[in-house]
Amino acid sequence: MAILTISRQMCSLGDEIAEELSRKLGWELITRDRLLTMFFRQVANPHELHMLNESAKFYLNTCKNNCSFLVYLEDSLRQFVRDHSAILVGFGSQIIFEDDQNALHVRIIAPHDIRIARVKKQYHVADAEAEQILTTADKKHKRFVSTVFGMDLSDFEHYNLTLNTANLSIDECTVAIIALLKERELRRLLKQETENTEIINNLTERPVFKNPAEVEFARILDMYQIEWKYEPKTFPIEWDAEGNVTLAFSPDFYLTQFDTYIELTTMNQKYVTLKNKKVKKLREMYPGTNVKIVYKKDFQSLIERFRPTGESEGGT
Repeated sequence: MAILTISRQMCSLGDEIAEELSRKLGWELITRDRLLTMFFRQVANPHELHMLNESAKFYLNTCKNNCSFLVYLEDSLRQFVRDHSAILVGFGSQIIFEDDQNALHVRIIAPHDIRIARVKKQYHVADAEAEQILTTADKKHKRFVSTVFGMDLSDFEHYNLTLNTANLSIDECTVAIIALLKERELRRLLKQETENTEIINNLTERPVFKNPAEVEFARILDMYQIEWKYEPKTFPIEWDAEGNVTLAFSPDFYLTQFDTYIELTTMNQKYVTLKNKKVKKLREMYPGTNVKIVYKKDFQSLIERFRPTGESEGGT
């Protein structure tokens, strides 16, 4: 199932964003406080529950299952997310699931002065008290991740996305995160489909070109000693409900030295538009595949430039 971890600075709107995401997505929202009732009540007595709430170091102690509270937490969370999509807020969840392909890690931050203003408004305190509250909270968050995991909470490498709420609303951040979740899920499904679909190899030793334009283009490539293959692959780009390929695309040339596919477009605008759509879909479904279109005007320019002396457009 999908996992979203949210690390947030105090008064960065991280908690509010997490709650809104949980409401819109219908995913379980798990905070550090919620952990105590969801998982630890089975293995901790009242004193241990109190210590788990107060002390980061206590997570390294052994529980009655003969493992540390941290190991018990990690195992419990991994078991839970096998059957439930979840939003995990804080408690180093971005470290626990850092290698999970189904996890998206988000960091919510805001400038110090804006956070101070929010603390003052929320707690009805003066500047000095707001500063103290914020400093204490930041130290507590950093100390937990540092003590339990030996990691730096603020290290950007732990996150896929960082949002600064100085000029972003809760709704804007929520929309951005949901859009990214949907995009990742789409790419996961496409990857799953393409892994189960064989890319057809059409390469032959003696290619038979379909039109004179392809012959001319091959001649230009040979003139520059650029290695090429003619229609070496067919990329499936649409399937029906049963998984049968309904639309595929075979670029005209593959330039091996440049790892680039070339599609010649020397026909009318109707077909140019169709080819552009196919190329766009191919790029979306096969990330990292380089495909370029050579348009009619560019191709004709190449032909005129490299046409042998004395050869006219209509022949010799």
